[in-house]
Amino acid sequence: MTIKEAQESVDKWIQTFGVRYFSELTNMAVLTEEVGELARIMARTYGDQSFKPGEKSDLGDEMADVLWVLLCIANQTGIDLTEAFQKNLEKKTTRDKDRHKNNPKLK
Repeated sequence: MTIKEAQESVDKWIQTFGVRYFSELTNMAVLTEEVGELARIMARTYGDQSFKPGEKSDLGDEMADVLWVLLCIANQTGIDLTEAFQKNLEKKTTRDKDRHKNNPKLK
């Protein structure tokens, strides 16, 4: 599935099952919540914290939740994420093409 297809799939799901998009501000809050849930699993899986009894730990599902809300926000604000990502990659390539290679902390 391409990013464009993912945006279209989310929009179709919202129109079919979701009644309407939450407001942009609500979705920003939901995105923050979902990133927090992802961070919780990362901290327990790769960091120093341990899971609580019965705590769910589906890293892929939490990443998909973050992506879902980000796609919603992109749809609501008219952002073509394929185009935005391509421009962002070009920016990073131009700006950082030598930066990381020359960083002694990464060697």
